[in-house]
Amino acid sequence: MEIVTSADGTPIATRTTGSGPTVVIVNGALSTARDAQEIARAFADIGLRAVTYDRRARGDSGDAAPAEPLREVEDLAAVIAASGSEASVIGHSSGAVLALYAAGEGVPMSRLFLSEPPFRFGAGDPAADLTERLQALVDDGRPGDAVVLFQREGVGLPEAFIEQFRASPGFDQVARLGRSTVYDVLVTQRTSTPTAAMLGVSMPVTILRGSETMPILVSAASRLAAAMPDAEFVEVPESIGHRMDPEATARIVAARLT
Repeated sequence: MEIVTSADGTPIATRTTGSGPTVVIVNGALSTARDAQEIARAFADIGLRAVTYDRRARGDSGDAAPAEPLREVEDLAAVIAASGSEASVIGHSSGAVLALYAAGEGVPMSRLFLSEPPFRFGAGDPAADLTERLQALVDDGRPGDAVVLFQREGVGLPEAFIEQFRASPGFDQVARLGRSTVYDVLVTQRTSTPTAAMLGVSMPVTILRGSETMPILVSAASRLAAAMPDAEFVEVPESIGHRMDPEATARIVAARLT
């Protein structure tokens, strides 16, 4: 593990696997760099250098109040700069939203891969006060309740699924990421409809979508592809249930970088 210092002084924990063209992996909600190790190894096995990192308020990375999406943009910029080479970026879920937001803000990246970004295009956005309610739960020492609220209102998961997950052995570990839900809601609210700067990024963009995923993600990928006519759209049959298949994704990325 290595520590990169972001623009505001916050430490960001990174991990590097393999050698070759560099790809920075930006995780989605309720995950850390360790959750990306399987795909990082798949990238390394196919001849890529994978850089994973704990997004702000997760894992071994730090945080600073108040929560602000532009701090996450600065974090990604710092990770790319510290990679020591020209880097491509692949983001998954809210990580894809963050990656495209960062590209629109001018963060340099040679190529961008967007896996199932949950753009809502202004339809069915969560309540405007969701971030405040999430932060209040975290401040009250109830990060697990923040995770549940995020799953219920931020993602829209069925109540039965939420209750089953809450009763599972892994819930306590995920509950530690309660503060990170504030960031995920902030960045997806701010860019529910991608800005002109995001849609007009200059680097090549590939939009990835699994064959079996949530309807909102199918719609989001189609609408984003239509709004970015120069972007490439790739359906990945092996990616099921809003999860990037490591080997299939690695093949797609490597074919465009090597």
